[in-house]
Parts: sequence; C-alpha cells; structure tokens
Amino acid sequence: MSRGAARAAAGLARAWPWLALAAVVALWAQAHARGAAGYGLVAGNSLARDLLEMATILPPMFILVALFDVWVPREFVERRVGRDTGVGAMPWMVLLAMMQAGPLYVAFPVAISLWRKGCAPRNVFVYLGAFSALKIPMLSFEVAFLGWRFSLARSALSLPVFVLLALLLERLLPHGYRPPGLDGPDGAA
Repeated sequence: MSRGAARAAAGLARAWPWLALAAVVALWAQAHARGAAGYGLVAGNSLARDLLEMATILPPMFILVALFDVWVPREFVERRVGRDTGVGAMPWMVLLAMMQAGPLYVAFPVAISLWRKGCAPRNVFVYLGAFSALKIPMLSFEVAFLGWRFSLARSALSLPVFVLLALLLERLLPHGYRPPGLDGPDGAA
C-alpha cells in the first residue's frame, strides 16, 4: 500500500464516526422537512434520545471516577486486585460490577481507572463481563420476567465464561502491555 493510500485509509478511519453522524442528521433533517415518519426521522429521534441519556449519565460517572482516582491510593488497588492477587480478587470485581447500574459505556471509564491504579488485566476483564451481564438492577428485571431459575442458571453459566475469557485475554496480552494513553510511571498519561 502506498503512503498516500495509507494516509487516506487512516483519515477515513478517523472520520467515519463523524460521517455516520452527518448521515443520520441529514436523513433526519430531510425526513423532518417532508413531515414523513421515515428512517431518517426515527434515526434522528433515536440519536437525540441517546445523546440526552449520555449527557445525563456520563458527567456524574466521570466525577465519580475522578474522585476514585484522587481518593483511592494505587497501593490499595494493587494489594486487593493487582497482578499478584490471583483468582481471589475476582469475586471482588464481580461484586463491584453487580452493584453498579447503567449502560455498558459507563463501565469503561471505571475499567480504565482501575487499570491505571494497578488492577490486573484479568480483573478488569472480569469486571467488564460481570457489568455487562450480572448487574443487580438487570437481574431483578430478569427474575421478574423469566424467573429465578433461569436467572440463576444464566448467571451460573456466564460467570465461569467471563473468568475463563479474562484469563485467556490476559495471557494473550503482551507482557507489560498498557492501553494507549497510560504511559506514565503511575499510569497517568
């Protein structure tokens, strides 16, 4: 691939979310102008609803993550859920994930903050898996609609899968891997 083609591909990779957003807004504006209830109107209304939801959920979450960064020492996290803790730390990560509420995108700032504080990658992966499927608010709805037997069976099957995937993903990471932006000695960018 030539240098120009590689540069164009990289530019397109950076621009595609903005292009998709522009397409949704254009479709919404076109449908709104016609007064039609087409895909554009539905997409635009969904976009507005999702942006409003994110605007109400993310700022408080970022404040809580910032308070965690300031108030919880790195040594505390490393001692409880760091690389040397073994599988005994995983129940704590599951408990942390179960106690939270909200959509999955709320878990990522917490996960990166845990990683920054010295949490083992396997524990971060267990946290993300448990957050996606074992939150208490979600389990309560599941029990109400599908019954406690189904919920218990699904949870009992999901948890070992999360643990095995977390252990596998940690082994697949290169030794000493740090996510982009975590370049400093204490994990700070």
